[in-house]
Amino acid sequence: MAWVYLLLAGVTEIVWAIGLKEADGFTDPAASAVTILFITISFFLFARAIRHFPIGTAYAVFTGIGAAGTAVAGIVLFGEEAGPAKVGFFILLVVGIIGLKLSEDPPDEEGDEELWRG
Repeated sequence: MAWVYLLLAGVTEIVWAIGLKEADGFTDPAASAVTILFITISFFLFARAIRHFPIGTAYAVFTGIGAAGTAVAGIVLFGEEAGPAKVGFFILLVVGIIGLKLSEDPPDEEGDEELWRG
């Protein structure tokens, strides 16, 4: 369940990052409210996840998902440039996130087994 929290925290980070752009410096009340809501959800989910992970791994995955997803959203939603270097580094970022998950040590304590099933 902890990986679900961490993945959802990263996805909600993408939403609030887009919301920051749409809120136009918090001058748009509706977009600002949605942004603040998703910031709150994102950090709540992240806080739940870090109870089960080393903070360095959890934060790297959380921000990596947010950064990669926001970069893709910028290309898809806002027509930002997607040159070869940007795509290459995006792939490197995704590989790094996957590598962090795969490099985690198995749990030492009883009860943490559910963390490693998914």
